[in-house]
Amino acid sequence: MRPGVWEGERGVIPGPGLREEVAAAARVLAGLGLVTAFGHVSARAGAAMLITPAADLAGVTAAEVIEVPLATEGPLPKGAPAEAWAHLALYRVRPDAAAVARAQPAGAFAAAAAVSVMVPLHGQAAWLGESVPVHDEAALLRSADQAERAARCLPAGEALLLRGNGALTLGAAPGLAVTRMWLLAAACDVYLKALAASGTNPVTPLSAAEIASWRAAGGELLPRLWQHLRRRAGAGPDPGEVQG
Repeated sequence: MRPGVWEGERGVIPGPGLREEVAAAARVLAGLGLVTAFGHVSARAGAAMLITPAADLAGVTAAEVIEVPLATEGPLPKGAPAEAWAHLALYRVRPDAAAVARAQPAGAFAAAAAVSVMVPLHGQAAWLGESVPVHDEAALLRSADQAERAARCLPAGEALLLRGNGALTLGAAPGLAVTRMWLLAAACDVYLKALAASGTNPVTPLSAAEIASWRAAGGELLPRLWQHLRRRAGAGPDPGEVQG
């Protein structure tokens, strides 16, 4: 595994605990205002994934989480979001991915329209990857082929901007995928403000050494940020330990 990416990753065992973890992360995603009626959270569970249904995430429960085999090629199970294909594609392309969040932060639309790759301008943005690529197709990822094209834009790193269509983030647990979605929204806002302020001058990204130093600390600091975001969203502290 690449240093600083999935440090401390847990093994994932399918069951009620993981279903509740997926549902709780989805409720936090909604509570942070990163989704409206659309968005989903999933976790790898052996040869399957557990994903939130096509529903408002603010009230989703563990009982509503849907199991989808990773080898699915035909119709998706009833109730699964049509863009579940994006999650399946990422799990196939990225064996290191344990969880995925899908959302539509407003800044993501603007950033994806302005650049083809977004580089980190501040330390916490490095927890999204050495850079954040943009998938240059605005269509919904509602087929295996469309989803695979998007997933292959993310051979490394933990965040992908979808032009005209929001974003996808990865994590070692559902909460950490949601944490990265919040970080991506913040990074897009910072990047857009820097572009506006710089005028004709180029923005100054972090150096490779600076990015590496921040990424090395991600395993320690991301879980702390997740706990903060849970409280901010009104979910309270996580009763279980989330590894970074």
